[in-house]
Amino acid sequence: MNNSFEKKAGLSLIVFTMLLHPAGGSVEYLIRITGVIVITHAIAILSLPFGWIGFWGLTRKTGTDNFWSILAFAMISLGLVAVLFAAATNGLVLPLFLQYYKDTTPDTITSLKPILRYNFAVNHAFDYIYTGMICLAILCWSVAILYTRKMASWIGWSGIGISLAAAVIFISGVALNDLFGFRLFVSGFVAWILIIGITLYKQK
Repeated sequence: MNNSFEKKAGLSLIVFTMLLHPAGGSVEYLIRITGVIVITHAIAILSLPFGWIGFWGLTRKTGTDNFWSILAFAMISLGLVAVLFAAATNGLVLPLFLQYYKDTTPDTITSLKPILRYNFAVNHAFDYIYTGMICLAILCWSVAILYTRKMASWIGWSGIGISLAAAVIFISGVALNDLFGFRLFVSGFVAWILIIGITLYKQK
């Protein structure tokens, strides 16, 4: 594998870990911070190609002839598409829509709540898709790492642990797409991806 590409893939994954931060709050609050929401989610969308390249670097590292590695890349690709739709729905469509009502009356704001609930439902659907795909991708890459031994085995075992922990959190009733659940999920996901990125970057 080309060492230069491997280092760039590692850096791409490090950039990717700066991804999504969900926005929550009342309608009035969301209207006040629409500019911030648009900027942060636009940056998140721009980070997606870095993530895709970084994950391709991980796939090449673990072997493009390895079934689990290719399966993981297919899953993460689907997950990144879901992230794109989630970020666009909650970070671009919603704030741009609310801008038309920034000077409206409280009664009008109340009438908007069913529309916002529908928007959040659509966003949550994409959240579930990318959450599931990311967990499955990490699990598959971890199996590939343990099988090929092209990375430290503890990275593979930690990835399996993170995937299982996400499943336990979900089964226990903590929604991975709300703010608390998202932070629990992202903390483990970001830590694993950072480890992968740093490992790829430092490979000789």
